[in-house]
Amino acid sequence: MNGPLNFSDACNDVLRLLSTRHNVLISGAPATGKSFLLSEIALAFAQAPPLTTESPTPVHVPGARVSIPASPLILPETSAIPSRDRTDRKVFRTAFHQGSKYRDFVSGLTPRTGVGETGFQVTAGTLFNASEHAKASGGASLLIIDEINRGPAIQVFGGSIVAIESDKRLAPDGSRRTQTLFFELLDPATGATIEYALPHHLYIVAAMNQADASVEPLDVAFLRRWAPYRLLPDTSVLRSYFQLAADLTEPPQTPLTAADVYEAAVQAWQSVNRRIRLGRGAEFEIGHGVLMDVAPKAPQDLDAALNAMAGAWDSIFAHIMEVFFGDTLAIAAALNANEAAGGPYRLSNVLFADEPRLQLDGPERVDATNVYGILRAVAE
Repeated sequence: MNGPLNFSDACNDVLRLLSTRHNVLISGAPATGKSFLLSEIALAFAQAPPLTTESPTPVHVPGARVSIPASPLILPETSAIPSRDRTDRKVFRTAFHQGSKYRDFVSGLTPRTGVGETGFQVTAGTLFNASEHAKASGGASLLIIDEINRGPAIQVFGGSIVAIESDKRLAPDGSRRTQTLFFELLDPATGATIEYALPHHLYIVAAMNQADASVEPLDVAFLRRWAPYRLLPDTSVLRSYFQLAADLTEPPQTPLTAADVYEAAVQAWQSVNRRIRLGRGAEFEIGHGVLMDVAPKAPQDLDAALNAMAGAWDSIFAHIMEVFFGDTLAIAAALNANEAAGGPYRLSNVLFADEPRLQLDGPERVDATNVYGILRAVAE
C-alpha cells in the first residue's frame, strides 16, 4: 500500500457508533456522499491492525546506514475501531431491492439448478455468512447494506429483526447471556430448523435515501434498532473543492474565470435547496456531490468549468422535476422563473382544450453557452 490512509470525521463517527450500538443507519439526501462513506468505513474496518505496543516494522533500504521505519496507516483512533483485537476481519456487502427475500439474507430453500438436479436446497444468506465468520476464532464481520429501504426490509430480516440489537447478541466470547435472543432458521449445513443468535463481533451498517418517492418508509420499530447517522448537504465541502473564498461574492455578468462559474453554481445550488426545503422538506434536498461529480479535481479552465457545470445542472434540474413532479408552479418557484431574475425560465398561461394551464418555458438544452446565465438567475 502506498502512503498513509486518512479517514474522515464521518467515518470515525460511524465506527464509534458501531462499537457501541452494532447497527448504524446512514441517511441523507442524494449526492451527500453515502456510498463513498460506506466504502471508507469498509476500508477502515478491514485494514485495522491488531492492538500492539510495538513500533512499526523497520524496512531495510539497500545502501542505507540504518533501517527506516515503515509508514503506518493513519487509522481512526483506537477507540473507534470495532473489535480491534480481532485479526480475521471481513466485509460482506449486499443491496436491497424489491426482489430481496429472507432466504437471500438469512437462509432458506432455493431450487437446485444443476444439470439433472431436482428439488430444493438450503442456502446461506449474507447475514448468516457474516455471522458465521464473526463467530470464528479471531473473526470480525462488517455487513454493509445499501439501499435498505428499496426492499421489504422487515420481511428480509424476518426473525433476526430484534436479534440484531447490541444487547440481544451473544457475549464477546461467544457464550450465551441472559438477554441473548435466539430466533429460528434453517441450518444450511443440515437443513434442520435450529435456534440461532447473532455474535458480538458482527457489525451492520446500512444506507438509505429517505426522499426517494419510489420506496416506502421503514417501520418505526425497525428503525429503533439502529443508531441513526445523517449526512447533510455541505457548502464548505464545495467551497473547498472549487477553491473558493469562504464568503459569498457576486458573480460577474460574464464569467472571466472558472471560479466565477463555480461561485454561481454553488449559489444556485444553495438557492435550489432553500426552495426545496420550503416546498417539500430538508430530506428532499440535493447534496453537494451533484456539483463535484466532474473530476478528481475541479478543472480550472473556463470552458471546462462551463461544460462541467452544464452537466451538473442537468442533474439538478432532473432532481427538481422529480421532487415537484406534476406541480408546475412549484417547479417554477424552485427555478426562480420570473422576469425579475432575468433568467431563461418563464412561467406562462396557456389554453389546453379551452382550459387554462400553467406552462414552464425554458431552454431545451443546457450547455456551456447558456449555463452561466441559468446559474446566476437561479441564484438570485
